[in-house]
Amino acid sequence: MTWLPITDLLLKAQPERQVALEPVLHHPELRERALRLAAALQARGVQRVALYLEDAAELAIALLGAWRVGVQVLLPADAQTQTRQRLSAQIDLWLDDLSELDAEPLPGARLLPEHCRLTLCTSGSSGEPKLIDKSLAQLANEVEALERLWGQNLGQASILGSVACQHIYGLLFRLLWPLCAGRPLYRRAVPFPEDLQRISLDQGDFAWIASPALLKRMGDNLDWSALSRVKQVFSSGGALPGEAAESLHERLGQWPTEIYGSSETGGIGWRQGDTAWQPFPGVELSLDETGALRIASPYLPAGHIEQSADAAEIGTDGRFVLRGRLDRIVKLEEKRISLPMLEQALMSHDWVTDARLGVIQEGRAFLGAVLALSTNGVHVLRNQGRRSVTETLRRHLAEHCEAIALPRRWRLLLELPYSSQGKLAQSQIDALLAAPRPTRVEPFSREELDGEWLLQLQVPVDLAHFTGHFPQTPVLPGVVQVDWAQQLARQLIAHLPPRFAGMEVLKFQQLVRPGDTLQLSLRFDAERGKLYFAYRNGEAACSSGRILLEQAHG
Repeated sequence: MTWLPITDLLLKAQPERQVALEPVLHHPELRERALRLAAALQARGVQRVALYLEDAAELAIALLGAWRVGVQVLLPADAQTQTRQRLSAQIDLWLDDLSELDAEPLPGARLLPEHCRLTLCTSGSSGEPKLIDKSLAQLANEVEALERLWGQNLGQASILGSVACQHIYGLLFRLLWPLCAGRPLYRRAVPFPEDLQRISLDQGDFAWIASPALLKRMGDNLDWSALSRVKQVFSSGGALPGEAAESLHERLGQWPTEIYGSSETGGIGWRQGDTAWQPFPGVELSLDETGALRIASPYLPAGHIEQSADAAEIGTDGRFVLRGRLDRIVKLEEKRISLPMLEQALMSHDWVTDARLGVIQEGRAFLGAVLALSTNGVHVLRNQGRRSVTETLRRHLAEHCEAIALPRRWRLLLELPYSSQGKLAQSQIDALLAAPRPTRVEPFSREELDGEWLLQLQVPVDLAHFTGHFPQTPVLPGVVQVDWAQQLARQLIAHLPPRFAGMEVLKFQQLVRPGDTLQLSLRFDAERGKLYFAYRNGEAACSSGRILLEQAHG
């Protein structure tokens, strides 16, 4: 398929050019609908529009239609009520449904770069939103560079992605690049591995525009021999752990292509495997006096040099290695401490796959650590206890820092709570460290069938109830299992009697341990006032019983 520059996407209809999958959309319909939308926006006198459309093809129609009539486009990061309120003074129209905007189409025309403006909303390390302006020339330069780098390898692959097109990575890789290259794009983001597999295997050739959050979750239950047909796997939005990259290499026979960049800069560099980063074409890098990267790029405004807070080393061949963020250096008792350096030191231990640190202000300031444990780390936790894990990691970290930098509070997880874009604000880490260890469990799936609820639960590895039960071999207390069953039932089943009146036929058959995945069934017999519950771990029964409930005595 021939390349169409962004500026020419509304010029002439291309009947053979397929734009989207499920449902199929061809270029003439995309063009017609964009030109109708353009006429409707013009008739309303809209100057500034916010677009939030989860269907990538609909977003393409809206984006091109707005640009056709010089309407400034803002892409909000989400559609929350407070986001709408915060942006209301900056826009004339919030558009999340195109069905009501229609008019006689304007004639096709080349888009004028000077009239096409885009503002992205992103969050900084604090989580506070930032507005970043982009010109059409910057976007066009980047998608043309992507095609030069990888277009030949992709061929006519269908483009599937787990990331939203509201952000720079998804916008470029999932939407604008396929539009210009004539590769069909899958309309919806696909955030779950099983769905990605199902949709991929319905395609001929396919490529993935993924986040580290998705790629880390792709386990042994997938048909890797069939998926190895994937033309290329892209990852961006955050660091992809080396363990996940190596696993993909073993299973797919190729390294994922990691993209390093930001909303401000666009793409800065890329790599495949544990190698130095290769700058994108035309990107010129230098270091300031603190060793932080400075970026000059065709994806930035002409003449602008972006100062980053990423420490780096640049080799004689122009490739570079990242050394952590300089804006995450904190002072404790007048000593400068690099949080990224300590995080890297923790992640070098076999028990840790990911780590983030934060400062806790409770009287005297000290550090806390939020860790994602590896399979080996969970094994040690289950068989030696929490104290053994944290003390061993303190001793390991003591080889890299002074005593004042050793974390005094630890929070243990199976994975850190990255967003679908691979972002994790420092405010989230600080909130995790400030909060007590969990005592509850939240189902990750639930369904009701003939009056019986079936829930999937994952026992938190850092559950407070494990402390003292037992220190070296943590086991979920039976009383907690009963309490969870009753509490979850009260969330799901209407009109349960409020008073606990006892238990019947209570059985505990198998120990429940940190990180176990449980299936919980709940059924209430209203006539007898009995709540039936049963926990299973795979095929094995863990516990079961009947909770007697009755109305409060008046």
